[in-house]
Formats: sequence, structure tokens, C-alpha cells
Amino acid sequence: MPFHPLWLVLILVVVLIVFGPGRLPELGGAVGRAMREFRKATTELTNEVTSAAQAKPETPAPAEEVAKAPTSTPSEAEAPKN
Repeated sequence: MPFHPLWLVLILVVVLIVFGPGRLPELGGAVGRAMREFRKATTELTNEVTSAAQAKPETPAPAEEVAKAPTSTPSEAEAPKN
């Protein structure tokens, strides 16, 4: 369905009839607040994704250093020596 200015006028007339002229400023303010909150949320999400993508990933330890690391289990350390 193509957008036509007549559709916009028709929608505005229906809203005016349903809600009345006294509530239109209140409805406009509510729509404006909702749009502002949506824009703020999308901006925060975009910033988070961008900062996460630009952050340097931590480099893992080379495999040789991991293999050289001493490994002991708690049972060995706690076992009494005879």
C-alpha cells in the first residue's frame, strides 16, 4: 500500500474524533517520550556493541607455558606423608 498524504489526514481526523482536542497534546507528549526512550536505548546498545567490537581480546597463554605450569591436586597436598 503506497503512502499518500490523504492517509495521514484521515488518521489524524480519526484520532481527533476518538480522543478529542483536549487529549491531543498529552498523546503527542507520550509519543515523543516513547520515541526519545527508544532512541536512547538503541544508542546505548550501539555503543556497547561498538565498544565490545573495538576492545582487544585477551591473548591466551602460549601452549608451552601452560604445559610447564605445575599441576597438583588438592588431595596430594592434603595427604599425610609417611
